[in-house]
Amino acid sequence: MQTNTVLDALFPNELQYDIRDSMIRGSAQTKLGTVKIIGTVDSAAMNQHIALTLATDILDVIAEDNKTPVVFIVDTLGQDSSRADELLCLNGTFAHLASCVDLLRRRGHPNLAIVLGEAVSGGFLSYGLMANQAFALATSQIKVMDLQAMSRVTKIPCDKLKSLSQTSAIFAPGVENYHAMGAVNGIWDDLNGQLVEDTLADQLTHMDDFLTDERRKVGEDRAGRTLCNNIVEAVLSA
Repeated sequence: MQTNTVLDALFPNELQYDIRDSMIRGSAQTKLGTVKIIGTVDSAAMNQHIALTLATDILDVIAEDNKTPVVFIVDTLGQDSSRADELLCLNGTFAHLASCVDLLRRRGHPNLAIVLGEAVSGGFLSYGLMANQAFALATSQIKVMDLQAMSRVTKIPCDKLKSLSQTSAIFAPGVENYHAMGAVNGIWDDLNGQLVEDTLADQLTHMDDFLTDERRKVGEDRAGRTLCNNIVEAVLSA
């Protein structure tokens, strides 16, 4: 689905945005007032420039001190694998971006992330998964890495991983599996102007709850992370 089609459906009132260098920046009017739109489009490869620009945009919203709601748009194929970006410590830049989103949350800004296309690896982790809530279109794709790449890293045969992915969400890419693990709060199919408004309005009624990460418990309840909590409790009590 085209980015403009999705945005027009989700923000039917006074939507304004600009797309440049695979980044989207804009605003829309909702029943909560102005909502800022920040993120990536066109399967962006997250590099130093994009990560630092997003971080600056977030800090600018915080500096206004209006607790303006923020919607993060996610469409990224992951981190840029260029030698230059690695030498410039892209991992540190991602950590800075994640810290900016965390500061936004702690300053009381309602916020959510919407996966429009791809959400891969560090590109998603650095800001999409840092939001109070993350949602995905039914047609989107979420993954850390494909099974062949996972096989190369773990030395587990790809056929074995394919077999495991049939019964365990943690080995399998896809929106449904990330929903089962608790990483995605909901999957949106029929788009309308109430989805974003209602989600942000609901956040305002219990903002402090989002300062505690409950995703591993949600993942257990959805049968996507069946061993996680037992392992965590065993480590904590050791």
